[in-house]
Amino acid sequence: MSGWTTLVQPETLSIALGRGDLAIVDCRFSLANPLAGESAYREAHIPAAVFAHLDRDLSDHNKHGEGRHPWPEAEVFTEKLARWGISPRHQVVAYDDGDGAMAARFWFLMRMLGHEKVAVLDGGWSGWSALGLQVDTSTPSPMRERYEARFDEKRLLDATQVQERLAAGDLLIDARAADRFRGENEVIDRIGGHVPGAVNRPYADNLVEMRFRPPTQLAAEFRALLDAHSPERVIVMCGSGVTACHNLLAMERAGLTGAKLFTGSWSGWISDPGRPIVTGPA
Repeated sequence: MSGWTTLVQPETLSIALGRGDLAIVDCRFSLANPLAGESAYREAHIPAAVFAHLDRDLSDHNKHGEGRHPWPEAEVFTEKLARWGISPRHQVVAYDDGDGAMAARFWFLMRMLGHEKVAVLDGGWSGWSALGLQVDTSTPSPMRERYEARFDEKRLLDATQVQERLAAGDLLIDARAADRFRGENEVIDRIGGHVPGAVNRPYADNLVEMRFRPPTQLAAEFRALLDAHSPERVIVMCGSGVTACHNLLAMERAGLTGAKLFTGSWSGWISDPGRPIVTGPA
């Protein structure tokens, strides 16, 4: 299927503004101030963009024991897509403040619905603004669309399934910063450390100057990390199932398709005090 399926550059998106099949989603969000992203959206955003809040729209906080950002139910998420004027025919572009982590969460949600034509704006709002491209302050009122789809549950794992897959020899990649992976300087979750057997690939390593590294470089780095594992035998995680999606996007960009997401990630893992924890390097 033709279209943008991983990344799109700001200059390219700017040319496409106004296309009838284009839907743009602003995913700006700050853990330190959950209201900041939506406030910034109201001040200025890419023309016709709707706003998706990580806590309210891209997570389901009615679920307990599944991490800080529980994966939403498909029927709830697709209802939001319909209200945002997004249908399966649309080319969707998501963006955030710059590093792409929040937008990648949206990207993977769409991918798990089977939506191919969805991409992250490389460089995000920061890159768009730096180029002086068109912005808007009005809130759009898109026409309601119809969106019916289910998530690909085979690629969405809970803690028990992760333990089973690790026992079967799968590879678990943790996208958190190295100090958090080692159990040092944990400032978000109540316990530091990592899942036994996990390896570390901080999602920031996918970037250079807030843009994704070239596909050939990403492919070389991830193939070295995967060693003999095929992408289908890989699981990614992070603190809450958000920044892990950045590694999934980078792998897709590198032609390594089929990895799974530990949806609850570290915050879901430690919700059960009986699960083992390791500190120090992998």
